[in-house]
Amino acid sequence: MASVDQRKVSEAVAGLLATAALTACGAEAPATPQPAQATAQAWPLTSEATHPCVGMWVTADNHIRQELLANGRYDEARGRRSSAYTGRYEVTGDHIDYWDDTGFTADGRFEGDVLHHGGYLFYREGSPAHRLAVATPGSSAS
Repeated sequence: MASVDQRKVSEAVAGLLATAALTACGAEAPATPQPAQATAQAWPLTSEATHPCVGMWVTADNHIRQELLANGRYDEARGRRSSAYTGRYEVTGDHIDYWDDTGFTADGRFEGDVLHHGGYLFYREGSPAHRLAVATPGSSAS
């Protein structure tokens, strides 16, 4: 009986963690209950699920463009240099860790549609935060 209760608690905690991750990335929580995983897990998952932080993140001046791919890889362009930096990433809650293919590591923090990373502010491309940043000069540095 105790193992059934422990499993229910684990499922409830996993559901809350998933909702917190969605909220941290500016996504809305699912309208209907979703099956909970037994344990909390860093993204990317090996399933077909897509994390809400996947997509293009850009500085207000569009000089740096970082695409977080669904397969756990990222591709960052700088100015006219495409794929200036590539590597893998994992998102846990509102925190992102990067492992560049050249060996250096970095991290960042999501606040809705804003990503604080490497002394820059990145915006989910096309989001209200991005539109406001483009309209507000000097909004690329954190």
